[in-house]
Amino acid sequence: MLMAETHRTAPRSAGEGMSAVGRLRTASLYRRCLRRSAPEPLGRTPLCGVWVLFLLRVVVFLQYRFFGEPVVAACVENGANCIDISGEPQFLEEMYLKYHEKAAEKGVYIIGSCGFDTIPGDMGVLYTRDKLKGTLTAVESFLKVKSGPEGCCVHDGTWKSAVYGLADQDNLRKLRKKIGYAPVPVVGAKLKKRGFLFYNREFKEYSIPFMGADVSVVKRSQRYFYTELQETPVQYSAYVNIGSLGSAIKLMFAGFLFLLLVKFSFGRKLLTKYPEFFSAGRFTKEGPTQKQMDGTSFTITFFGEGYSEGQDPQNGKPNVKICTEVKGPEPGYVATPIAMVQAAVTLLQDSAYLPKQGGVYSPGAAFSKTKLIDRLNKCGVEFSVISKPEV
Repeated sequence: MLMAETHRTAPRSAGEGMSAVGRLRTASLYRRCLRRSAPEPLGRTPLCGVWVLFLLRVVVFLQYRFFGEPVVAACVENGANCIDISGEPQFLEEMYLKYHEKAAEKGVYIIGSCGFDTIPGDMGVLYTRDKLKGTLTAVESFLKVKSGPEGCCVHDGTWKSAVYGLADQDNLRKLRKKIGYAPVPVVGAKLKKRGFLFYNREFKEYSIPFMGADVSVVKRSQRYFYTELQETPVQYSAYVNIGSLGSAIKLMFAGFLFLLLVKFSFGRKLLTKYPEFFSAGRFTKEGPTQKQMDGTSFTITFFGEGYSEGQDPQNGKPNVKICTEVKGPEPGYVATPIAMVQAAVTLLQDSAYLPKQGGVYSPGAAFSKTKLIDRLNKCGVEFSVISKPEV
């Protein structure tokens, strides 16, 4: 979680601008949040100066559904902007339901999922849209994580978020029904959904749907563009490349076991107690080593289609395509801090280009008109066009 008061001057570097008192107050706030087993008001907690907070051990290990709301509530009450790195759709959308209007009244910006989930995905769709000469109507993205000889792994905090999130899908559906999202029309040819497992000819390996928060967050951004800015919404699907057929079979078996166990309280206890066993070593209580992080990188490839300038998207098939890419270092512990710090800098320095009203926003909705992508490019999370738009 990272917070800032936008009326103050942004620090020149990540660690400047925060006094010793500010650090103590920050740490105290987080300790108070983490002591609570359920969301409770924090009262009028003083939020001071500019906070560029590197309590990564707190942030990364935090399940926002259990501990995130008190921080959001305190920020709204005290008039401080809030950025988090949550990849939990239920938490993100519940904060929208509970605090969007309150944040708007206070002129406060609450911007969720500003880490690897989902800055590359959400901003990648916007980058693709802006590079297409015409009207972008559909995008598919494919994530590939590469590791070195030491392999790669993720801390079990992310694993726990997945366990509790999948176990609570019914409540997520009820939450969305309660919010009453405005329907977003399909513009252009409808994007076809791929199967659970398919051979990807573009990459010559097998792919499955990406289970992260990207699709949920991108949909929220596109709904904002359509309802608030009257822009053409983009359909979006996200996938992850997993390698050979052997890797796919192993993953399918592990996935089936995971989905079976997550339905029961006893199964969830097993999954959270033994993450390394049930994830085949992908998630551990220790997290990655420095060598593993140094040898890991990610690439997200975006395939977009749409209609050339002057072509009506409501008539005929798409007649223009584009391919773009976002690549960067190890996603969870290197790219995520880069993304969240640059999002905070953008929140402070590009305030004139944020939505006119405060509120609870997705990254795309908040930062679409800012220089966030330029800042990310300079810091190692790179956006580029692979193939120029072709009719």
